[in-house]
Amino acid sequence: MSTAYGQILTFSPLNLLSCSKVREKETSVQLLPGNADPVLDTNENIIQAGTDYYILPVLRGKGGGVTLAGVRNETCPLYVVQEQLEASIGLPLTFTPVNPREGVVHDSTDLNIKFSAATICVQSTVWKLEDYDEATGQRFVGSGGVEGNPGRETISNWFKIEKYDDDYKLVFCPSVCDECRVICGDVGIYIEDEIRRLALSDEPFKVMFKKA
Repeated sequence: MSTAYGQILTFSPLNLLSCSKVREKETSVQLLPGNADPVLDTNENIIQAGTDYYILPVLRGKGGGVTLAGVRNETCPLYVVQEQLEASIGLPLTFTPVNPREGVVHDSTDLNIKFSAATICVQSTVWKLEDYDEATGQRFVGSGGVEGNPGRETISNWFKIEKYDDDYKLVFCPSVCDECRVICGDVGIYIEDEIRRLALSDEPFKVMFKKA
């Protein structure tokens, strides 16, 4: 079974360049936007870099927290997915801003997201945006990224937290490479074989952050 949560944007090599719902951007290094606000957790406290948090859905009845899982009957590599059950809070993770001197997390600022868990797979638990998936027409969020070292070689490893209504959403739109051209998009949910996978979408996954 393959369905979608909300309206999922289908990506192809052509509409990656032309679709109006996805923003194409020439990136430039921007350590902290002038209007960036600190991101708050569910207790209204500022999120601290390097501290464990859970990413949870704002909307009730649509799954639980964010975790790692194999897909398509494969144990590895691991992809970023949403727990099926609302009561399951997922795995703890940390946020590391592009500027290592920043002790807190601000919105609209490049950061690495890394699960604080050991796995049986050889790759890291740092999030990265995967290449276009021919089978589904999606670009999924996986693991195996590199923490730090902003630039062309790590362009797929940088995400942002942005305000969305009164809540937050996750965004892929890195600003860590002067000469790079990247396809920007919100992170949403795509359901494949009953697995709620994180992928670029025109329907953002509205989230909140609970301290572990």
